[in-house]
Amino acid sequence: MKDHYQIVVLGGGESGVGAAVLAKRKGFTVLVSDSGKIKRKYINVLRDNEIDFEEGTHSLDIILSASEIIKSPGIPETAHVVKTILSNKIPVISEIEFASRYTDARLICITGSNGKTTTTLLLYHILKSAGINVGLAGNVGKSFAIQVALNNFDVYVLEISSFQLDGMFTVRANIAILLNITPDHLDRYEYSFENYVNSKFRITQNQKSDDALIYCLDDETIVNKLQITDSRAKKYPFTYSDRRISNGAYLKENEIIIKIDNINQIEMTLEQLALQGKHNVHNSMAAGIAAKLMDIRRETLKQSLSDFHNIAHRLEYVSSVHGISFINDSKATNVNSTWYAIEHFDKPIVWIAGGIDKGNDYSIIQELVKKKVVAIVCLGVDNSPIHKAFGDHVETIVDTTSAKEAVNTAYQIAKKGEMVLLSPACASMDLFENYEDRGNQFKNAVKEL
Repeated sequence: MKDHYQIVVLGGGESGVGAAVLAKRKGFTVLVSDSGKIKRKYINVLRDNEIDFEEGTHSLDIILSASEIIKSPGIPETAHVVKTILSNKIPVISEIEFASRYTDARLICITGSNGKTTTTLLLYHILKSAGINVGLAGNVGKSFAIQVALNNFDVYVLEISSFQLDGMFTVRANIAILLNITPDHLDRYEYSFENYVNSKFRITQNQKSDDALIYCLDDETIVNKLQITDSRAKKYPFTYSDRRISNGAYLKENEIIIKIDNINQIEMTLEQLALQGKHNVHNSMAAGIAAKLMDIRRETLKQSLSDFHNIAHRLEYVSSVHGISFINDSKATNVNSTWYAIEHFDKPIVWIAGGIDKGNDYSIIQELVKKKVVAIVCLGVDNSPIHKAFGDHVETIVDTTSAKEAVNTAYQIAKKGEMVLLSPACASMDLFENYEDRGNQFKNAVKEL
């Protein structure tokens, strides 16, 4: 390890290692520094690319000698190392910001509290099916930086989280999609919803008059913020109501209508859509508008909207055991996502919930839970917020500390014709590596019944 590096990357995961590889290929001296353990697969990548790294510590003297810091999105600005870097006035950017410097590709950036992964994958599927030379990156799949380093795509579909947006300063979204904004990750935003909203709206920064902003007209927070935001991009709203929009998408009886310049581009019945549920109609509209702005043929778009397969861990049917259905919605890490999940089903629900509470306001789902949930199985280290929120609304609330215990307990409680829904409304890192690990352990436990 040297005494000085031009670039230091904080975090040795997908984002950080991708940024390090790109930096090395662009001729920078680079160090990856991670206060925890770096996974073996990433260590192999670093070694293959002859990139220095350290794990289990941050060597502050070396870090503070860098010209620029690339911070992985999972590291909060309240972390001691980050506060020290900022106090020394060293620029701290995201991997997305860094990678954008080295590509001329068209960027379609998608954010929102819920549905961004689904919408990103759907739009990628549409463009790929149309023969576009397109990459998928950001908060899903491979990092943006590693793809810029290794590939030469004409278009990128990027899922962008608020944490990534916070470290983006010059990135220009040719097409920005803002799906919805509901309270989430407030622990990272001083428990201020306004701060979180401002973070999400960073997706519109740097847009020009020939760029597009696709947004949800049914989201009051977005609509109100747009009224006081100086956005030069052309606006393309979508709505679940019949508002006869000239540029965007709306619902007319049982059909979604997508219009560009007041010309009908797409008409599809709700039954024809691969993604079902009100929130997924929004996702399909947003992706459909973006696809038409990319001049995708009507037949290709309609086919892609009808044959898309959704991601794992999002309202994923697992199995039916003795008449009890098991649904994996582990990706629901906030209350609003869980609201969508509970609202989506008509059967009585045994709800598996819990994990790391991010400042959740459970009051917004109390009435829905009271109406549809017959029992709650808590899966977390500290389940007191769930007991407090639902103790007066649901008769049976049980604590568990493993996916297997949660599944077995829920199976014992549920009756034939009911369903067991894992939709935690919380982050997973108290008991699991991530939401995928939580979902996979849930699925494995169901298979063992």
